[in-house]
Amino acid sequence: MTPAINLAKKHRLDYQLHEYTHDAQAASFGLEAAEKLGVDAAQVFKTLVVSSDAGVLAVAILPVDKTLNFKKMAKALSSTKALSCKKVQMADSKLVERTTGYVLGGVSPLGQKKRLPTMIDCSAQTQSTIYVSGGRRGLEIELPPHQLATTLNAHFAAITDD
Repeated sequence: MTPAINLAKKHRLDYQLHEYTHDAQAASFGLEAAEKLGVDAAQVFKTLVVSSDAGVLAVAILPVDKTLNFKKMAKALSSTKALSCKKVQMADSKLVERTTGYVLGGVSPLGQKKRLPTMIDCSAQTQSTIYVSGGRRGLEIELPPHQLATTLNAHFAAITDD
């Protein structure tokens, strides 16, 4: 049991677990998950941790086939008052692992050691369910995006490159 699964159970989320055999040679963990689970990449979301210009960490949840737009992420964080910043960049990998309690490629938005301000790409709202990491490589949790947002106190915003 991962902290992500424990949190999903605790909050009685409508979720399903999906496991697959992770290939250590896979170029993209998220695209590998979509392929091995046989689902559209637009439905599988990756969890990225960014650092603001003030050194504060935040989480971005976006489709695995999209790229995070740092300017849009900073603007979304500031406009929702989740965090006041002008710029964000990818956070240091060791800091991400220490703060979330997860290894890269298995960072779940659920059950992190420390709850961080979180933005979910608005494309999630067009899906009845989305897949996010279950807390380790080869494990995905499928759940409704609104339940994920409520559980994390997250906001929906356009945070990807067009």
